[in-house]
Amino acid sequence: MDTERRVPSPCVSICCLDDADICLGCQRTVEEITGWNRMDNTERRVVLGLCHERARAGGMLWEVGAKPNA
Repeated sequence: MDTERRVPSPCVSICCLDDADICLGCQRTVEEITGWNRMDNTERRVVLGLCHERARAGGMLWEVGAKPNA
């Protein structure tokens, strides 16, 4: 029987919270960080998507082909 590997934590060991309690390293909330080990892979993928959107909204993503704001 095949078992799916656990989705790994996005932690990059830059653990510092901003004023909204979002980690500046991984873009997770405190609740997402503390609940990570209890989440199944589906929940973890949702959190990773939220982290990606937070990083994009904060200008923390490098996107190939993106045009700089004029």
